[in-house]
Amino acid sequence: MDETVYDYVAVGVGPANLSLAAQAYQWDTVCGLHLERKESFSWHPGLLLPEATLQISPLKDLVTPVDPTSPFSFLAFLADQDRLYEFLTADFPAVHRTEFNQYLTWVSERLPSLRFGAEVREVSFRDGAFVIRTDGAQTRSRHLVLGTGLTPRVDDRFRTHLGPTAFHAGEFLTRGPQTAGRQVAVVGGGQSGAEIVRHLMTRPDPPRGITWISRRPSYLPLDDSPFTNEFFFPDRARAFHRLAPEHRARLLREQKYASDGIDLPTLEEIYRRRYVAERIEGRTDWLTLLPACEMTELAGEQGHWKLTVEGADPADSQVLDADLVVFATGYGYELPAFMTPLASRLSRTGGLLDVHDDFRVGWDGPDANRIYLQNGARHAWGIADPNLSLLAWRSSLILHSILKDR
Repeated sequence: MDETVYDYVAVGVGPANLSLAAQAYQWDTVCGLHLERKESFSWHPGLLLPEATLQISPLKDLVTPVDPTSPFSFLAFLADQDRLYEFLTADFPAVHRTEFNQYLTWVSERLPSLRFGAEVREVSFRDGAFVIRTDGAQTRSRHLVLGTGLTPRVDDRFRTHLGPTAFHAGEFLTRGPQTAGRQVAVVGGGQSGAEIVRHLMTRPDPPRGITWISRRPSYLPLDDSPFTNEFFFPDRARAFHRLAPEHRARLLREQKYASDGIDLPTLEEIYRRRYVAERIEGRTDWLTLLPACEMTELAGEQGHWKLTVEGADPADSQVLDADLVVFATGYGYELPAFMTPLASRLSRTGGLLDVHDDFRVGWDGPDANRIYLQNGARHAWGIADPNLSLLAWRSSLILHSILKDR
């Protein structure tokens, strides 16, 4: 058993807790440990498509918004890799996600508080400390930071069919499916669905056909206008947090496409490639667009699927064939299974966790021992919570909350 009593133990090393680790590194007075079950850092490896780009400025990195002088900034990474001048000269309209992943990996390799290959099995509380159990080891900590990320969402009706040829978009590259010459159905009209469709359309060995199904009335763009982007300011997040729960829920619905639309360059490229395929090359059945439709049934077996798709009028129901089904149906937060011993002690309103103004989760334990939540409080903090925009600010709030009673 590790005899150290840490100031905090953070579970999960994605961008959120990586930001916390990078900021805590500057403080000699705080002792933190970050546990990650994977053997090395990776950031949505199944969606690191070569064409995919960030939807935000790379200056909204792990540290820059709260500490522009940090050695763990994106610009510091570019300088260290001797590519700063070339990057500036290239003048990309958006940073490739693969490059940002290289940056995140670079930071992870420089932080001694990270421990990979350590899967947390259980967290309990006794004798004034959280007890974090991994395989063959136990660690004690004053505070706990949950940063295990979001869980892929697939409708319960289709879960029994998941496998090699029916899977969530987050597994696309790790599955490495054979798509050449096959009929592929993409279910979901957000950014991930659009990126998968664009990727399939740009491959040198494209599918025989692509069907893109979305419940949305059209393939709607991200609202990236200046005043909308103020939703991603810290003061706006604080204002959202002060609202009544029912008011928050209404705003989340109204602001949906400020965070969950498709970026314009992706839409434009899909549209242009469809034009070339249909109008110039005569392949009118290569890309089938089905907005305002819902897949209601999936039948068959791996590699031989029949999809029942319904429009607004049930009479418009149709059955489609597909060799491969990709669920680009988003993510949601679920309390990790290792929190089962403490789950009943966490406070909730309307079934959702109560998350306070320093991202503390309400619980019935001592205030001297706190549980913080990273990237799981969209209901309490607004559309910016799962976004990278406020990553550094949120980690700074958590870190200073931990430091305040040192």
